[in-house]
Amino acid sequence: MMAGELRAKVTKRGGERQSPPMNTAARVEPLTVAIIEDQKDIRAGLQILINSWTGFKCTCAYGSVEEALAKLPLDVPKVMLVDIGLPGMSGIHGISVIRERFPNTIALVLTVYNDDERIFEAFCAGASGYLLKNTPPAKLLESLREAVEGGAPMSPEIARRVVNLFQKFRPAQKGEYDLTPHEVRLLQLLAEGHNYKTAAAELGVSINTIGFHMKQIYGKLHVHSKSEAVAKALRNRIVK
Repeated sequence: MMAGELRAKVTKRGGERQSPPMNTAARVEPLTVAIIEDQKDIRAGLQILINSWTGFKCTCAYGSVEEALAKLPLDVPKVMLVDIGLPGMSGIHGISVIRERFPNTIALVLTVYNDDERIFEAFCAGASGYLLKNTPPAKLLESLREAVEGGAPMSPEIARRVVNLFQKFRPAQKGEYDLTPHEVRLLQLLAEGHNYKTAAAELGVSINTIGFHMKQIYGKLHVHSKSEAVAKALRNRIVK
């Protein structure tokens, strides 16, 4: 869904507010949406699209995760559309941070990337859906509503890849990485949503001790960040 196509489809409707693609007649409050997209034209096109449909309201749009975290209003939106390839903090890392700070906000990926690694990491980071930028406008809006109502919207190509991932999946044995029980316990806490501070409190150790254990975990799992460590631990069923 490129910016020019998006603008053209909105303009074709004559700028009139349309009925949403799903039944929201009984709803009073619009579904509030925020956007994190670094390309200005696409960001503007998404704002126009969302605000052109009855029952939806784009409350804010940002060019980076850092900007979003600094400026998010107190009235946090219900849904955030997040690109992956962003300047500075990646969208995947951003989703993890957003979900930690705003647990009631639903994060949906909207990107051009459709590779297995990014798909898996996005869901492990807390994304509730994964959409490609060629998603038709009406389907995009329907997906926003679907996510709020408990669904996990995905573009058809992404859904097929998710199925293939599960079909090919072969979990590794915990012993393959030589993790200690304490390291596995720490990874389990992080997978459950704890940060370093709360994990330290749960384990009765200092944050410095957590940092030491994480360095050991990075080396054993051959990763370079907390999100990568948690994603790999989940993927290989080291934790649940």
